[in-house]
Amino acid sequence: MSEQEEQSGGQEQPLMSHLLELRSRLLNIVWGVLLVFVPTSFFAKQLYSIFAQPLLKLMPAGSSMIATEVASPFFTPIKLAFVFSLVLAMPWVLWQIWAFVAPGLYKSERRLVAPLMMSSTLLFYAGVAFAYFLVLPTVFHFMVNIAPQGVAVMTDISKYLDFVLTIFIAFGFAFETPVALVLLVKTGFVTPKQLQQNRQYVLVGAFVIGAIFTPPDVVSQIMLAVPIYLLFELGIVAARIMVPESAAVDAQRESQGS
Repeated sequence: MSEQEEQSGGQEQPLMSHLLELRSRLLNIVWGVLLVFVPTSFFAKQLYSIFAQPLLKLMPAGSSMIATEVASPFFTPIKLAFVFSLVLAMPWVLWQIWAFVAPGLYKSERRLVAPLMMSSTLLFYAGVAFAYFLVLPTVFHFMVNIAPQGVAVMTDISKYLDFVLTIFIAFGFAFETPVALVLLVKTGFVTPKQLQQNRQYVLVGAFVIGAIFTPPDVVSQIMLAVPIYLLFELGIVAARIMVPESAAVDAQRESQGS
């Protein structure tokens, strides 16, 4: 059976059919996120209190967070509720994306993409959890203790939200490293052996990324750089397992070079 026959669609569908399917999937995504957001918005204040705990529990007694803009006490918790709803609905969002692109994939590609989408979701959640429970307490402990004598640490709630979301995104996407490597190997852009030969550059790059996306302290930079490098090694192993033909490519290149 040819690769074209392996496609589930059988015949090529007209452009209008694809556009209607895309609109349907996008509407499903919107309704799914709203279904989570509506009840979550009623608990926006409580959600923000939990969200702020990594800093609040380290602040001196009697101090608190502040709102420097008139609408911040309302819009900041609502913004957090929406982002939280989007993260919770991510499996549904990815499923809709998968349902749209799956008919155009070969069977071999469908067998690979489905576990990659599932693992990418779990890895993103793991990165966010790692940042919340380990990184943020370390970062805020450094920030609070380094404040000069007589300076009260009273962070604006909207600035705090933007800072923490940046940390979450940085660690969430950093934990996607294994998925990215598997896709690079699958597309033939690199091979596992080439990845192994460039370990030293990846290690330097991990610390550069840590310096860019974390506050200027060594501890938080290390807490981002080390997971990136370890996940890079995990990605090489995953690529060898999930893309077995890459090993044959490495062997062929070695035989040609000898």
